[in-house]
Amino acid sequence: MPFLPDLIRRAASPFLLAHGKRRWLLAFAAGAASVLALPPFNILPVLFVTLPALVWLIDGAAGAKDSVPPGRRMRAGFAIGWCFGFGYFLAGLWWIGSAFLVEAEQYAWMLPFAIAGLPAGLALFHAAAIALATRFWPEHAGRMLLLAGLLAISDWLRGHILTGFPWNSFGYSVSGSLALSQSASLIGIYGLSALVIACATAPAALADAGRRNWLPLGLSLALLAGLWGWGTARLAEPAVLAQPPAVIRIIQPNIAQKEKWLPENKVSIFRSYLGLSRSARNDEMASTTRTVFVWPESAFPFLLTSSPEALSEIDSLLEPHQTLVTGAIRAERGPDETKYYNSIYVIGDGSEILDAYDKVRLVPFGEYLPLSDLLERLGIRKLVNAPGAFTAGYAPRVMATGGLPPFLPLICYEAIFPQMASEAGNRPEWLLNVTNDAWFGDTAGPYQHLAQARFRAIEQGLPLVRSANTGISAFVDPYGRVTGSLALNRSGVIDAHLTAPLPATLYARYGDAGLAGLLIIFTTFFTLASLNLPSRHN
Repeated sequence: MPFLPDLIRRAASPFLLAHGKRRWLLAFAAGAASVLALPPFNILPVLFVTLPALVWLIDGAAGAKDSVPPGRRMRAGFAIGWCFGFGYFLAGLWWIGSAFLVEAEQYAWMLPFAIAGLPAGLALFHAAAIALATRFWPEHAGRMLLLAGLLAISDWLRGHILTGFPWNSFGYSVSGSLALSQSASLIGIYGLSALVIACATAPAALADAGRRNWLPLGLSLALLAGLWGWGTARLAEPAVLAQPPAVIRIIQPNIAQKEKWLPENKVSIFRSYLGLSRSARNDEMASTTRTVFVWPESAFPFLLTSSPEALSEIDSLLEPHQTLVTGAIRAERGPDETKYYNSIYVIGDGSEILDAYDKVRLVPFGEYLPLSDLLERLGIRKLVNAPGAFTAGYAPRVMATGGLPPFLPLICYEAIFPQMASEAGNRPEWLLNVTNDAWFGDTAGPYQHLAQARFRAIEQGLPLVRSANTGISAFVDPYGRVTGSLALNRSGVIDAHLTAPLPATLYARYGDAGLAGLLIIFTTFFTLASLNLPSRHN
């Protein structure tokens, strides 16, 4: 198909020749369009258009090495990277603004700053990566590997610097293909980011001169086909039930965020949990003696341990060999102050609190206010309506109480951090994610959140139980298959048997060593390309 490279070159021309504001606008548009590859759209082929466009924009900015000074190249690359990242995060995270409309009379004025400010800050990671790439931008196809490696590193840094915010890493663009997603069990989400970018940028080489411009695309398609085939074979294995058998009942009450914290609603909210927990089960479920009820994050708008009436109601709910695992606000009273925690309680027969876990990764501006003394004087307050700012827990840890198989708890957005889904030297048998996505309504946010939680199951080879106030609640097996779910904005329950864990995956054993290995491979091929391959101008 000799006409195809000519067609690609004509398509590349507007990007290669763009300057100034036109270049920035094209970069912004490419970043925004890239979000179509993420949940809930899952249109992965979009990246095979938008990422080559990014490569061509950098090509145009970098020019010939000898004709453009390094500083000027980096400034141009920084601008392209920031505009691309701003478009990507603005289109992918606009729904965060919904949280500021829950109590619009107090917080609506902050909405423009949240919608634009967070993407503007996150875009700095892409800007730095692309500026560095532009500094060393070569004139051969190895430039795609340089870009893939640096953007994957920027994803990793974004997930670790300060408190970290790795939402919508590029690797999540394969969420729509469960077969491709299996690669996360080998190299994790950051390794997947590197592979996705390397493969999706390959069509850019078709605009290069020479006879080898088909090679990157051919290798990329062969790699994707191989990963898809391996993932398909892996998914042929059925999930196995945990032994001894245990039934999990997930409760999804669907309580609107505006209603949740009204004092007059606290009794009706609590009774809705009890009613859903007591609703009829099928004969198979009823015959199983070990039952675990799972209620979502901060389930009730009061302190459970300060309400003997509520504890008495829970005691009447639980029969022998039944356990309640619930999100709750926990208070720890000291001589000078009371500390509040976003927690999980494990409650056994007799309403005995068997164990508690305190959330480690708190949401900035949601659960606590950075620089609170300064910002409160400016009228800025945290969003979560709790008695005080939350205090962070110490570390992720496995919980094993009440005869349950040991599990690792993830509260709300802790599930987006790969490093939070394990405890060194103490492997759990399942993951528990309790959350309240009611803040974000019927937007892309809850779908993105579920997709990211599923990847923790794939990475670790562990089943995931997810209870969300307004959805999406789900059972996920250790291959990432959703075996039961409740749709967004529905009230109900899901009953399912807990599945057994898989043997520890490569990612569970070695973490981000897979990403490091890919970066070494990329560096090797980039070096060989620099030494041996002709430039794109030949």
